[in-house]
Amino acid sequence: MKNSIIVSFACLTFAVACKNQETSEKNMKITAPKAEKVVKELTAHGDTRIDNYYWLNNPEDEEVIDYLNKENEYYDAMTAHTKKFKEDLFEEMKARIKEDDESVPYKLNGYYYITRYETGKDYPIYTRKKGSLDAEEEILFDVNEMAKGYSYYNLSGINVSEDNKLVSFGVDTLSRRKYDIFIKNLETGEILTERIPLTTGGATWGSDNKTLFYTRKDENTLRADRIYRHTLGDDPIKDELVYTEEDETFGTYVYKTKSRKYIVIGSYSTLTSEYRILEADKPLGEFKVFQPRERGLEYNISHYGNNWYVLTNKDKALNFKLMMTSENKTTKENWVDKISHRDDVLLEDIDIFKDFLVISERSDGLTKIRIKKWKDEVDYYLPFSIETYTAFTTQNPEFDTKILRYGYNSLNTPASIIDFNMETKEKTVLKETEVLGGKFDKDNYHTERLWATAADGAKIPMSVIYRKGIKKDGKNPLLIYGYGSYGATIDPYFSTVRLSLLDRGFIYVIAHVRGGEYMGRQWYEDGKLLKKKNTFTDFIDASKYLIEEGYTSKEHLYASGGSAGGLLMGAIVNMAPDLYNGVIASVPFVDVVTTMLDDSIPLTTGEYDEWGNPNIEEYYNYIKSYSPYDNVEAKNYPNMLVTTGLHDSQVQYYEPAKWVAKLRDMKTDNNILLMQTNMDAGHGGASGRFEALKEVAMDYAFLLDLEGIKE
Repeated sequence: MKNSIIVSFACLTFAVACKNQETSEKNMKITAPKAEKVVKELTAHGDTRIDNYYWLNNPEDEEVIDYLNKENEYYDAMTAHTKKFKEDLFEEMKARIKEDDESVPYKLNGYYYITRYETGKDYPIYTRKKGSLDAEEEILFDVNEMAKGYSYYNLSGINVSEDNKLVSFGVDTLSRRKYDIFIKNLETGEILTERIPLTTGGATWGSDNKTLFYTRKDENTLRADRIYRHTLGDDPIKDELVYTEEDETFGTYVYKTKSRKYIVIGSYSTLTSEYRILEADKPLGEFKVFQPRERGLEYNISHYGNNWYVLTNKDKALNFKLMMTSENKTTKENWVDKISHRDDVLLEDIDIFKDFLVISERSDGLTKIRIKKWKDEVDYYLPFSIETYTAFTTQNPEFDTKILRYGYNSLNTPASIIDFNMETKEKTVLKETEVLGGKFDKDNYHTERLWATAADGAKIPMSVIYRKGIKKDGKNPLLIYGYGSYGATIDPYFSTVRLSLLDRGFIYVIAHVRGGEYMGRQWYEDGKLLKKKNTFTDFIDASKYLIEEGYTSKEHLYASGGSAGGLLMGAIVNMAPDLYNGVIASVPFVDVVTTMLDDSIPLTTGEYDEWGNPNIEEYYNYIKSYSPYDNVEAKNYPNMLVTTGLHDSQVQYYEPAKWVAKLRDMKTDNNILLMQTNMDAGHGGASGRFEALKEVAMDYAFLLDLEGIKE
């Protein structure tokens, strides 16, 4: 009776709630799962935290699985009225996608490589054609056939030997990012008997076409920590260990330079990098250190001719600069400036061709592609005219070519693959993603870039899209998305599935908060470690700005984020719970203190430079002050949907499970709280391209239902 009174009062207060009163009253008869409380004391630096749900950290415990299943049953029951709507949304989104589709071919070592999809099939078919696109198709892998019998299947790391006769590839059937490497004979079609377990999936061939380098992971932490050398035909147990990354805050990987001259072992942490090199035609030789690691020195290397080109932050080049050194003098005292550091331009990457150097830059938040000729003064930028676009160089494996291939899209422009002649400046659009159904017209949508002012005066950029004709009267439903960690920038990109929200009146916003690198490297530095809270307050300030400007209101504002963006969601619902009507937190990283104190689980040690090491008291106290799980309080929270995967290796399932259990126990409102666990998948969700749409449909149905939109 008490709950009915609460809902009735809400209906008098908010018109939107009235639309859902009947559903809400029906849902109240469904009892939410209640996790048992088992007191666990966690003490560090003389501070004791009580974790009543620590016991959920055991996927082998039947009671844990039972609890997760009950949460799934509760989700199913609470959303039963939207079941058909979810199915309709799925079919609607699927109908916009061309099922019988293929990628733009790219040429490598005498072959054109193509990835294609067939109608009714979830997985790609990898093919190639020798010498000409008119040549007979050779199927490398039909993943649809390989995935039969698996609820999850991911093939990655395809790498063809230089003689074009062998291909290595990785397979993950559990979504734990633990790949087995296999080798296929492309002449006979036979998959060889050797199977290399517990790898990253990728491998690199020596120029002898029989030596394969690959990276293995630690069984428990999944840290990529060892490089092995495998000889074709040998038992992988006998593979030679050529490098071990002893520093537990680093990971390692191996690749071949575009010039094909060198095999490179890379070691990386958040703030430091190091490389080892070996000539590819001497694969049994010893690797040589390029430049010994120094804490805070970051660099990437590219080989061209007799020189190395080094993208680095050396000499306090916060936004990076490009340096050059001779092939045989690789240590930093030999590096000389090629493109100097600029305070207002982030140098993100380079692509090297025989006659041209292509530089990917970011200025004022916008991606730019700069083209320079090696031997004269040619130096220009590709022209882009709007502020809500994404441009990036894509597959350019050929060295001796004047053609640059790049990708382009914007919030209202489908993705295009473009070949650009760097000599003549002629542009050829090879493919623009088709939006099927006959209803999409990019001119029906308005895009813009907005700037909110943070409490400390920083200007927070936002990329915005909505259907033309909306009124800024505060009544529009609006979904604001954010990430804000690791320097990862979420550029404004086109999405066919997003149309299902836009065409139902939603405004969609990407908040480019600190912690990413949208505004340059300093933007990242100001959103990590002891400045991490800027990420959260930026998102809140951006949300308030959208309300103040009439784009939406608290009753119609929704937020979403996943992984580290899920941490962002957890923080904002603690800090400003009354600002949002609904929040979607996907695979959220929410138990930050406990996770960062546990160096036995994946990612922890390598992330000290991102979040701080809580074994140090200053960082412990700061992380604890924002960790979503540790800051749940007895107060009202918005409607929430939390999703996770049982086999997630990035954010363990028990973090969101514990968080939801604690929220259920402590929150004082009658708002919806749902958790859905994919019992077959991990961090990336379902593996099939259409299966993944069902997860998007689930999220969208949650939002639309809260708005009272039924179809």
